[in-house]
Amino acid sequence: MTLTTAVTEQQATAKKYVQSVFETISKRNHHEPEFLQAVKEIVDSLIPVFEKQPQLMELGILERISEPERVVYFRVPWVDDKGKVQVNRGYRVQFNSALGPYKGGLRFHPSVNASIIKFLGFEQIFKNSLTGQPIGGGKGGSDFDPKGKSDNEIMRFTQSFMTELYKYLGPDVDVPAGDIGVGAREIGFMFGQYKRIRGGHEAGVLTGKGLGYGGSLARKEATGYGTVYFVQEMLASKGLSFNGSRVVVSGSGNVSIYAIEKAQQLGAHVVACSDSNGYIIDEDGIKLDTVKRLKEEERKRISDYVLEHPNAVYVEGCQGIWSVACDIALPCATQNEIDENDAAKLIEGGVKAIGEGANMPSTLEAIDVFLKNDVLFGPAKAANAGGVAVSSLEMSQNSMRLSWTFEEVDAKLHIIMKNIYDNSVKAAEEFGYPGNLVVGANIAGFMRVANAMVSQGVV
Repeated sequence: MTLTTAVTEQQATAKKYVQSVFETISKRNHHEPEFLQAVKEIVDSLIPVFEKQPQLMELGILERISEPERVVYFRVPWVDDKGKVQVNRGYRVQFNSALGPYKGGLRFHPSVNASIIKFLGFEQIFKNSLTGQPIGGGKGGSDFDPKGKSDNEIMRFTQSFMTELYKYLGPDVDVPAGDIGVGAREIGFMFGQYKRIRGGHEAGVLTGKGLGYGGSLARKEATGYGTVYFVQEMLASKGLSFNGSRVVVSGSGNVSIYAIEKAQQLGAHVVACSDSNGYIIDEDGIKLDTVKRLKEEERKRISDYVLEHPNAVYVEGCQGIWSVACDIALPCATQNEIDENDAAKLIEGGVKAIGEGANMPSTLEAIDVFLKNDVLFGPAKAANAGGVAVSSLEMSQNSMRLSWTFEEVDAKLHIIMKNIYDNSVKAAEEFGYPGNLVVGANIAGFMRVANAMVSQGVV
């Protein structure tokens, strides 16, 4: 048998194994398209890993890592301001604890279902692994919509939500954070209810807390800043930079706002952002102070921006933002916001780099379009990891009863994002896909978890 034949047989065996495992996952979860999309994107990248390390197939690592350790599903009854009883669904997926306690955000949005929570939890395993921090992967949330609700309604809902969820949480067990629809207000109410039920002040049970009771400086900036730091590394590898670049950022929530802020600090000309109703184009450059006030303080729609800046244009329908020409695109809104048609529009508009600030904002077809056209592409599990990285730093501060300065946390975040980029590049090269950060991030994240699982036996 020649060496070439042996390698070909190893490749075939690895590919057959991955296909077989994915078929089983598909049959078990056929009603969960978002989850299957997330699994498919990762497992195809892992074929060269199983080719080089066939013992991982024998140990069933892929089968185990793609099945949650625990899924909690519960009802959340609460009373609205009119005295009417409302009922929502709550979820927590505790996916993998090989590296440490489950860690991942809570999302409150009408679209939330088991498929979305499982896709987010699955991605979180590898994202958390990439940070180098001792945290496992989990995710949770509810189909509750906080938009248009009063503070008292938010409080009553979150207290009911935590009354059930608290049973599964703890600083060394599961530590949720915020996500879409869950900010400092919601975290504060949930922390208060947890403390009320459990007694004592377990600061490390939630992250994203207020600064006065265990929160970390730079936490709200972390995901947006981290995305820009990652893209900065990608650009530098090709002799490019944010300075003078034309940038489009989808969304206008926490991630988007601080991605815009950091990009502008680095000299970028950010011309567009959006919300779920539509998008604005300001050729003079987005006025971030206005966006912050509208979205963080007044909780208004992005369309109100043009009332204060008449040179700007508002366009109904958020999807059209990808037709705005740019050098760098930062999708920071939600999953699957860029399909292959949007990807083609971005390429036509001259895009050179994509940094995914949201979770899985590009479809698999869109990613293929970007890679085939040599667009620098920072996948979410790598580029989006800044938020959970600083959440882990918040846990460290809580454990040590310390508070670091903004500059200290930001410097640690910058180092973590650079390490994620470097490790993704290294893994891509080692396994035969130089320059492909999708494959590199998937493999780098997977290997750290897989090695821990091997060490801990079949559990």
